[in-house]
Amino acid sequence: MEEVLVFAAAVVLISSSGVMSPGPLFATNVMYGIRDGMRAGIKMAIGHTLVELPLILLLGAGLVSFESFPQFRAAVAIVGALGLFAFAALQVRGALGRGGQDPKRPGYGPLLAGVMLTALNPFFIVWWLTIGIKLISDALALWSFAGLAVLFGLHIWMDYAWMGAVGFASKKGSRFMSARVRRVLVVVLSAVLVYFGVIFLTDGLAMA
Repeated sequence: MEEVLVFAAAVVLISSSGVMSPGPLFATNVMYGIRDGMRAGIKMAIGHTLVELPLILLLGAGLVSFESFPQFRAAVAIVGALGLFAFAALQVRGALGRGGQDPKRPGYGPLLAGVMLTALNPFFIVWWLTIGIKLISDALALWSFAGLAVLFGLHIWMDYAWMGAVGFASKKGSRFMSARVRRVLVVVLSAVLVYFGVIFLTDGLAMA
């Protein structure tokens, strides 16, 4: 029982470093949260899960290795950067175009955004191939392959709680903003996406 509690505490504490870290997923969560609140955050968490669960299973089965990782990481970083640039451009166009219409309805759904911004985030991949791999190995040592289900259950609730909370807070905060302020916020958050895109691109080109 003690080892279970120690493992659970380790998963929660270590996972928080990835779950609550600022990044493009967080910035986009705020954008969608302004419109749809907690519902947007939950949808983004579902999209995130659709990428994270298969990755954990592949790592646990030994089907993803460090030997092929540098090239894969470079490709993900470059494609991810281009995707962030395109997404940010669409958000800015929506905020500043259409005759100054209130930009509370971004063009792409939060579920799809959750999938794309997770799969194309090299830092997410790095986290699981470095910090996360230790949790996976500990889970396998304790409960064999069933340990992956335990690990996933202990980890994934934090994603839903965090993204849902961010969406909820964004919606509540937006009630005190004028349409103009919301447009400015979308532009600022889009600039944040561009910033991360530049980091991704620089990282990817350095490894290519």
